[in-house]
Amino acid sequence: MTEVPSQTRLQRAPDFTGGRLNSFRQIFLRHGLPGALLGLVLLALPGMWFLLGSNVSSERALLYLGWGIAIAVALGLYAAVIDKGWRPAQLGWVLYLGLLSLWEEWLFRMALPSLLDTLGVSFFTAMIVSNVMFGAMHYFTLRWKWPWCFGAFLGGLALSRQLEVHQDLLLITAYHWIGTFLNTPRAPGSRD
Repeated sequence: MTEVPSQTRLQRAPDFTGGRLNSFRQIFLRHGLPGALLGLVLLALPGMWFLLGSNVSSERALLYLGWGIAIAVALGLYAAVIDKGWRPAQLGWVLYLGLLSLWEEWLFRMALPSLLDTLGVSFFTAMIVSNVMFGAMHYFTLRWKWPWCFGAFLGGLALSRQLEVHQDLLLITAYHWIGTFLNTPRAPGSRD
């Protein structure tokens, strides 16, 4: 199977963490599922449920829905252009990245820092620890090369700052979603 450019660019050579991830199933089992399980563990803690809806007001829900649809359509069209044709799997990849971005932003920008805050950790330290974990997760689950993981750490710091300033989880999710898609516009195992 020919590897797509994003796989050879981002992933390390085989090492103790395993070989290259060449399918969506591998990506989901190694990255999406562990992130979801960590999030579910955090949701089981007292006081975490309120974080899920704390940034979405009812009057803004339609605006967010509209922007989400617009982003999904734009990214889907971009995928069709670079692949010289449209396939349903492209939309599935776009939507997966959107949901993953939302979950990761909630987990690493809100839930973990909130948990660390309850343990008496300063906001700055909580932000650093959470984003180190964000970069490390990409290193171990997606097998990214360390410069890309450091970039994820720095990007996470920028998103943490944006959340602090704007108090809008869905805004930073949109940044994450678009950035992740532009970085990996094809699912593993897709054609070149």
